[in-house]
Amino acid sequence: MQTFVTEISASSAYHVACFTGFITAAIGCRNDRMLDYIPGQENQLVALIPYSDQRLRPRRTKLYVTASVIGCLLLSGLAVFFLFPRSVDVQYVGVKSVYVDYEAQRRIIYLNITNTLNITNNNYYSVEVDNITAQVQFAKTVIGKARLNNNTHIGPLDMKQIDYMVPTIIQDEMSYMYDFCTLISIKVHNIVVMMQVTVTTSYFGHSEQISQERYQYVDCGGNTTYQLGQTEYLNVLQPFQ
Repeated sequence: MQTFVTEISASSAYHVACFTGFITAAIGCRNDRMLDYIPGQENQLVALIPYSDQRLRPRRTKLYVTASVIGCLLLSGLAVFFLFPRSVDVQYVGVKSVYVDYEAQRRIIYLNITNTLNITNNNYYSVEVDNITAQVQFAKTVIGKARLNNNTHIGPLDMKQIDYMVPTIIQDEMSYMYDFCTLISIKVHNIVVMMQVTVTTSYFGHSEQISQERYQYVDCGGNTTYQLGQTEYLNVLQPFQ
């Protein structure tokens, strides 16, 4: 039979049910022969408590342990759900406006092309748009580059619309386009250009890049405004040095 030894004061020893017949030489149980003590602790008496005593078994231990485990699992699941990284979507909406200027003597065409982007944050935490880089190609030749380093904050599950402008120049071996763009006999002077844009975003120290490219018609014959809706931010990008 397994037992636990519990220490009690001598003054209250008579309240303890003393089990005789168990190591009487080591415990202080009053009997017909003698009163025994633990050597070195003569002022203390001891009592034996059976291993099966219900006082040694807290009633709700299993309940508390189960509730703690379930709570930890629930909190961990919620943390994973809300902090798991989701995509940041970039949608190239199109060309918003084109400002055209000419240099007749050198047969150069200047096009300031303003584009519109929709950037959607699908995460449950904020992300930062660190920079936007863009370039425009015509006839497989890069005619304009730009970069925006202005940080933009996008909140959780939010979307922001951003305008950016790319200054372009058509000249040199493409100077023949000057005659087409300034031809009075036609009303619309559309040319096809490729718009390429890369958006760099960051969150929790992690950075990622999202790229878009699309062919667009641009009227090089005069200033043009396209109806694409209102934008929240208007950012003008400076050409690469």
